[in-house]
Amino acid sequence: MVILLSFTASTGTGVRMDERREWVGSTAWYVAPRQAGERDAWSEELAASGRRGAQRLREVAETTPPPEVEAALGLSPGEPVVVRRRTMLVDDQPVELTDSYYPRSVAAGTGLASPGKIRGGAPTLLAELGYVADEVVEDLSVRPALPAEARDLALPGGALVISLIRTSSTADGVPFEVSVMVMRPEGRHFRYRLKAS
Repeated sequence: MVILLSFTASTGTGVRMDERREWVGSTAWYVAPRQAGERDAWSEELAASGRRGAQRLREVAETTPPPEVEAALGLSPGEPVVVRRRTMLVDDQPVELTDSYYPRSVAAGTGLASPGKIRGGAPTLLAELGYVADEVVEDLSVRPALPAEARDLALPGGALVISLIRTSSTADGVPFEVSVMVMRPEGRHFRYRLKAS
């Protein structure tokens, strides 16, 4: 399956944008390892559309995951994970909160558990560790923002956000990463292209 995600930034969204531009990304692009010297997918794709993409690392910690993450990773109740929490920026404006969860067996003692940027992004390091996404499942929903999400995304109280939960698994069916993304809804467009055979 090929999944395409399109993000359109325009005036009047609360994010300062001087002109209408569209940025189109592919899920496959975001879960694939990068080549030597390439930047992370977020920064590179936005740069191609004339925008500046960046990430602000909010936290790296060991924690007990939310129930939906625990289930997606096939963990025992209360089993700890490593989480990397990031704020995704477009031209220095927050547009998305992304929390990526990894089983301890995958992340402990690696750069995933360290409070610093990962050269080429997490998929590059994961590939070096033997974890390459073969299947990706995405769950998409719309809901009111929690107070902290509204604050961090500069949204008014009660505003709606898009929640996207992405689970990546190996060719053997082993889930190794769950990313929970909370996005500003303005200008977001999702297009799914499925191959039937």
